[in-house]
Amino acid sequence: MTSKRIGKRTVEALRCPHTADRVFLWDDALSGFGVAAYPSGRKVYVAQFRQAGRSRRMKLGEHGRLTPDEARSAAKKVLGAVESGEDPIEKRRAARGARTLREVAEEFMSLHVVPKRKPRTGSEYQRLLDLHILPALGSRVMSGIRKVDISRMHAGLSDRPGAANRAIALFSNVWNWAGSRDEVSEAANPARGVEHYPEKPKERYLSTEELARLGDALRRAESTGLPWNADVLGPNAKHLPKGPRFTRIDPHAVAAIRLLILTGARLREILHAKWEYVDWNRGLMHLPDSKTGRKTIYLPSAALSVLQILARDEKNPYIFPGSVSDKGDVNKSKPNYKPRADLKKPWAAVSRAAGLEGVRLHDLRHSFASTGAGASLGLPMIGKLLGHSQPTTTARYAHLDADPLRRAANLIGNQISAAMNNPAAAVVPLHGR
Repeated sequence: MTSKRIGKRTVEALRCPHTADRVFLWDDALSGFGVAAYPSGRKVYVAQFRQAGRSRRMKLGEHGRLTPDEARSAAKKVLGAVESGEDPIEKRRAARGARTLREVAEEFMSLHVVPKRKPRTGSEYQRLLDLHILPALGSRVMSGIRKVDISRMHAGLSDRPGAANRAIALFSNVWNWAGSRDEVSEAANPARGVEHYPEKPKERYLSTEELARLGDALRRAESTGLPWNADVLGPNAKHLPKGPRFTRIDPHAVAAIRLLILTGARLREILHAKWEYVDWNRGLMHLPDSKTGRKTIYLPSAALSVLQILARDEKNPYIFPGSVSDKGDVNKSKPNYKPRADLKKPWAAVSRAAGLEGVRLHDLRHSFASTGAGASLGLPMIGKLLGHSQPTTTARYAHLDADPLRRAANLIGNQISAAMNNPAAAVVPLHGR
């Protein structure tokens, strides 16, 4: 064991005889910094220190990959960390065992999201991961991701503020889940404090006049039919029928649209409903599962009338039947019934005929809620009808709520205004006793 100034010449001149397994050269300026030479000619920089009463040695890197000056700087960091009470060897072991964001996200999806969240939620999470989060940060070690990395990812989606906000919210969920398993520190969540982009909520309410146009379009859709927009310039245009072209919409599709506006239910809640869920006597539809868990849909008389006139297949459990498949059944004696998949084409035709192009099916739910708010039903009751799990979700309709105080102010103001604008009104003096 010798001591010299460790430099390029001294390291390259260092040799290990074949009779020894290794020899060390220690730096005479930085205590604990050395280089080990092996019979094979391999040379490795090391840092040696005492911790918890025992001598410990940590490899810094091979000569050739590190210069003596780079190795000296690394040794200073290690020895300085030891003086601060840290354990650099254990820290390196932990870092080597640390997983990338991609690995943690895959486990988050398989162990947390799939068994505990709705399938559509899982699909949306996977979409955000595949499109935005993993391409930017997937190869990074989870614990090494910093707030600047999240901010850059967020800024890269500035043209899609909604996707940007949901991406950092999902990253935050993944981090907190890993934190609950002691893989990272929840308090060090780098997504915390990143300011979200302002979003304009897509809230569209149908007016009374628009509701009248919608009702008229639905009546025509199931009777005389709606105008059919055919491609008159297409290759098969010569085979199109001459004269006015009208097409009737499937009665079940029309009924589903009516139920959406009459109940304020979500699209899947209506399309996936079964006849067994309907309580005819009480005017209720009991859903065993929904976006917010078990839910009761309240059916007004108009909604019950829609259901009563629907044609029903006693073998099919769904109110709005879709495709029937016998796949997987060898005997084909038990068909696999499925609900209707969507209402895209029927709604496109109806909304076009009603002059409501651009209005989404989900806007019918908003219209149901806005009508209730304008009738002073109160936000808690509206939230109950819609099946909201959080009062803040219903709060978006607060500005439409004609509450008792407003109506009281209108009553008083109208009476005062009427008295002030009536010249014949006489002021009755109060006589003292």
